Amino acid sequence: MAITSALVLYAVCWFMTLFVVLPIGLRTQGDVGEIEPGTHAGAPADLSMKRKFLWTTVAGTVIWAIISAIIIWGGISVRDLDWFDRMDPPAAATTG
Repeated sequence: MAITSALVLYAVCWFMTLFVVLPIGLRTQGDVGEIEPGTHAGAPADLSMKRKFLWTTVAGTVIWAIISAIIIWGGISVRDLDWFDRMDPPAAATTG
């Protein structure tokens, strides 16, 4: 795997993990009962982004390492995921 591919894979894993981690433990202003004027009741009351980024980085790195190991190891290839045999080249037409 090239360095660019590894970086793109890491970015995808990191952002996907971020979107999973963001709503975990979220307390809204409506839950707390302190709604700031001009904001929605569903807005976060106290969003600790530093902690969420830390958890995202740890989990995203683990997920990236697992996926990278599978890609580098080569135990699972694209052909293993071809359940409908679409990757086999079509049979050559015979002109008899």
